[in-house]
Amino acid sequence: MNRNNHQAAEAEGRKQKNRRKTDPVFVIAWVLAILSAFFIHPDAAYTGYIDWRSLGILWSLMVVIQGLKENAVFEKIGTAVTGRVSNIRQLSAALIFLCFFGSMLVTNDVALLTFVPLSITLFHGCGKDGAASWLVVLLTIAANLGSMLTPIGNPQNLYLFGLMEADLFVFVLWMLPYTLFTALVLLAVVLLFPGGKEEAKLGGNSGTVRHFGSRVQIGVYLALFLLAMLTVLRILPWWVTAGCTLVIVFGMDFKILKRADYTLLLTFIGFFIFTGNMARIPAVRNVLQETIQGREFPVAVLSSQVISNVPAALLLSDFAADYHELLLGVNIGGLGTMIASMASLISFKFFADSYPDHKASYFLRFTLLNLIMLAFMTVLHGII
Repeated sequence: MNRNNHQAAEAEGRKQKNRRKTDPVFVIAWVLAILSAFFIHPDAAYTGYIDWRSLGILWSLMVVIQGLKENAVFEKIGTAVTGRVSNIRQLSAALIFLCFFGSMLVTNDVALLTFVPLSITLFHGCGKDGAASWLVVLLTIAANLGSMLTPIGNPQNLYLFGLMEADLFVFVLWMLPYTLFTALVLLAVVLLFPGGKEEAKLGGNSGTVRHFGSRVQIGVYLALFLLAMLTVLRILPWWVTAGCTLVIVFGMDFKILKRADYTLLLTFIGFFIFTGNMARIPAVRNVLQETIQGREFPVAVLSSQVISNVPAALLLSDFAADYHELLLGVNIGGLGTMIASMASLISFKFFADSYPDHKASYFLRFTLLNLIMLAFMTVLHGII
């Protein structure tokens, strides 16, 4: 791994240590869990609330993807693709669809963490700072909606895929019309991108990654990724993949284990405890079921606007009858407000750090495009 990648990885590791203190969703999850414990006192049933399979798979994927990221795999792919473009329109398309397709395999969060900084650097080098906010908004939409196609594209998909016990082919078929529509909209927007025919002057300071990390490590992480896929498809038990990941990565590169997003895992556990306790209070359970069942899609979309789509999936799943509609609701519900998908905050942070004087304009553009796309997707849902 080169020095710059190592330093970036160390900085990301330090941020992870402080995240539990600042993540509002984590705090809300555990406040709700603790409050619910006053009504349903802790007992042996608490362990049954937690979906250990989903958490085990999610942890394994986090470790594997972090290992690939620290070995510069995604950055190398990104710079190889963008290095072949000649104008701004082609560069924009390459970056947007890298995010779109990349999110299907490495999650929307990782796609944005990888390609938003690269995009800002490249647009700055091309003298297109004025269009950077539009590009970053489109990258965010691409990642949030591209990730809906696969069970591993985002945490809510992984969790709901496990609950539904659906076939992978059926799952993809459910989500395919929405993904294809998103691709067509993004393509149309790229064709209208301002200054699209201008030459993309990518200089030497373009953020290009010249070297992979350890090819041996990359091979090992890809093998572990395959194990995780077999677990998602229910061919291997989750504990086999989690155990192999723990033992192999511990021996190969221990620090990677520390950089998984444990805050997200703990957030899941907090919501599992809260929803498990609520389900044991008959009056509460009946009210929630009557409110949600038959209205899974609109309730999921609206809930996501306020509490984000991952918590919405966790909170609503215990009381929903139609997991398909809930799945669509929490994925499409990632559009709209900036907190509808927590991944959107990643893009905003990178943009705000690079252009601190343009945060307000970014927020307005983000909200406008997301609400328009949310309206389109809601209409499409009504048609389908």
